[in-house]
Amino acid sequence: MATLFRNLSLVLTISFLSCHYLSVTSLASSDGFVRCLLQKIPGELVLTPSSSSFADVLVSSIRNPMFFNNATARPLCIVTPADASHVQAAVLCGRAEGVRLRARSGGHDYEGLSYRSARRGEVFAVVDLGARLRAVSVSGGGDATAWVESGASLGELYYTVAKSNPGLAFPAGVCPTIGVGGHLSGGGISMMSRKYGLAADNILDAKLVNANGELVDRAAMGEDLFWAIRGGGGESFGIVVSWKVRLVQVPTTVTVFVVGRNVDQGAADVVARWQDVAPSLPPELTIRVIVRGQRATFQSLYLGSCADLVPTMSSMFPELGMTSADCREMSWLQSAALIQFWNPSTPVEALLNRRTSLSTFTKAKSDYVRRAIPSDVWKNILPWFTMNGSGQMLLEPMGGFVGGVPAAATPYPHRSGVLYNIQYIAYWSGDGTAANRWISGLYAFMEPYVSSDPREAYVNFRDLDIGENAVAPNDVSTFESGKVWGEKYFAGNFERLAAVKAAMDPTDYFRNEQSIPPFVGPKQVKKA
Repeated sequence: MATLFRNLSLVLTISFLSCHYLSVTSLASSDGFVRCLLQKIPGELVLTPSSSSFADVLVSSIRNPMFFNNATARPLCIVTPADASHVQAAVLCGRAEGVRLRARSGGHDYEGLSYRSARRGEVFAVVDLGARLRAVSVSGGGDATAWVESGASLGELYYTVAKSNPGLAFPAGVCPTIGVGGHLSGGGISMMSRKYGLAADNILDAKLVNANGELVDRAAMGEDLFWAIRGGGGESFGIVVSWKVRLVQVPTTVTVFVVGRNVDQGAADVVARWQDVAPSLPPELTIRVIVRGQRATFQSLYLGSCADLVPTMSSMFPELGMTSADCREMSWLQSAALIQFWNPSTPVEALLNRRTSLSTFTKAKSDYVRRAIPSDVWKNILPWFTMNGSGQMLLEPMGGFVGGVPAAATPYPHRSGVLYNIQYIAYWSGDGTAANRWISGLYAFMEPYVSSDPREAYVNFRDLDIGENAVAPNDVSTFESGKVWGEKYFAGNFERLAAVKAAMDPTDYFRNEQSIPPFVGPKQVKKA
């Protein structure tokens, strides 16, 4: 079976780099920034467009070639810090010379905002954490924790934890090339979220370089800022260089299955039934659905044996027709590789491969569903996946631990009452007109059946279609423009995030097209 990210596997050549790398409004500030950096950090860590490795490093974490063109603003340089002090130097130089920073850990931001600007003329540099800040240190004691640097990939985290102790794991996303920093910053949905919560629910501490260039941990940054960085989206409050995370217990044997149903096998009815069943299954069992073409594929992880899983499926979800013949038993680390690559012969070391190819353009959108969609409607949804320029839909169940956490406990608000999250992805080569028309049309068609007021969205599935910040004459993003998209991602938590931003970065140094704007209003920042 071809998995979601494998289907989107892309090939990008260096010939894309023949266009303009940057558009700057002040050469003086640009030159001054680079000179300042070279006085504070080793020269080999600062890459300008004239550096021989600039192109390779820039492209190494680009996941979507649609942002690699003449209309896209490029960084004036790339900083590849090997230590937190190098990040501090970049912030101090940037503040002094009027150059903003964009931090990149894995490059999976769907709008590419960690390495490009949608606004021509913006002067910025990229702090590429994935180049050197990738260490994972698992506690040798009995507290089941680890410190992981933001540039580490999820695959590197999983591999290091499991090799240290096969009975431990971390609940985060399926795709192993995703960078830890961005993933944790936005929440982090996983195949174990129903049992152990989001990745952000399992953050215990962090080390962050703030807008003043100070390196602070949880105690020094305070609980308001610590609350904000655990799901409030990346690049709004500073640059997190490392995270202390709680590891979770996994059994020696877990079970994975994949069962597909075509339209003529009643796929619409089975998906409709899945909506009621999946959020209420035992938390050890997660079943997600990938809809593509004429087929709905049910992909599952069970923290236990096949012998225990089959009776549960027979009693709670007999419509799927899953049997013991569908089971594959293995270690949790092996399951992480199998769910991504769906090839039993793929070694777990494949999780360490950070590179992806770039031959296909993509566009993603997201929704949350709070009321089950009727089977008759699903019979109208599934034909969308046979149209020209079509893509796929991924349904991830909520409930369990995620649903039991109060909406204000972290910035991620999509908790109680949410049945599942939807991710839509269109993909194409060449002209993307048909694919973009397809995803826009499907998104509009789904509006009556998904959450409303606001129509919720997931910040880790970044979508500039739902709004962008406007910048006021004082060069600060406006709260009202941010509220348009911010309440879709964060609901009632958006105003608190904006108040934290005002307290920690009132001049809006850390910003992108969808960063949290500062807000000072009648409400005080609530304590965590």
